[in-house]
Amino acid sequence: MIPLKSFLMQSINIITEDNYSLSVHIFEPQNPNRKILLINSATGVKQQIYFSFAQFFSEHGFTVVTYDYRGIGLSKPDKMKGFEASMRIWGTRDYKAVTNYIKANFQDYQKFCLGHSVGALILGMNQDSEMFEEFIFVGTQNAFVGNLKFRTKIEAYLGFGVAQPLSTKLLGYFPADWFGLGESLPSGSAFDWRTLILNKKSTNKLLEKSEDYSKNLTQKVFVVRAEDDAWLTEKGVKSLLEDTYPDLKPTYRLIKTSESEKNEIGHINFFRSYNKRLWNIILKELI
Repeated sequence: MIPLKSFLMQSINIITEDNYSLSVHIFEPQNPNRKILLINSATGVKQQIYFSFAQFFSEHGFTVVTYDYRGIGLSKPDKMKGFEASMRIWGTRDYKAVTNYIKANFQDYQKFCLGHSVGALILGMNQDSEMFEEFIFVGTQNAFVGNLKFRTKIEAYLGFGVAQPLSTKLLGYFPADWFGLGESLPSGSAFDWRTLILNKKSTNKLLEKSEDYSKNLTQKVFVVRAEDDAWLTEKGVKSLLEDTYPDLKPTYRLIKTSESEKNEIGHINFFRSYNKRLWNIILKELI
């Protein structure tokens, strides 16, 4: 006999204020604990990467919401060249549309938000971030090149100083997959990424270009960093918490590669199913 699933995955589309359709998946537990977890994806990472993680939390009673920003995954247009999107649009319109949906449909739930990489940086662009009881930050930082390790610093200067602007201007979008950096990106998102890396103000520079609610956030935040994440440094992580979100109340957790079944976590692989036992680190924080 095949065991029944203890959750239901529902696929919906949410329309943003400027009438763009976003792909959203909702993982609904059979026995809900009245807690909802929203996952804000990393740059160029499709929501499917988070499905196993979402399923795990749903099996523990959480309602979990995943989605793709415009230009990514199931929210991608037919033609990428010249498509209008940016990290600022992801924060002010896409993330906002999803929080509007959560407010309307899960009013009496305890609300939590996991920001993976850029998914934490856009929190300050949406006033609704104030509704979450606690944040989880995974693999996120102020990514200014001065905060990076030497080898990564060279790659960042060459990649975002030369290859990214040249290829983006040539094609009308950034072929990030050519460089092992995830899905192809709309040009505006690619140039925002360049700002995060090459501008000393990093995240704060993007927030200057939108309404900035970052200093309103005073919640607890559980900050998870993998020992083998080549693009992440303690300096960059501390910069984000001290310079961008100074009133959040952080707890830090460094995950060592020895804690992973495959001795491999990196920037993305925390969410791979072979690292399932690591997910208990976050589960224990939220139950």
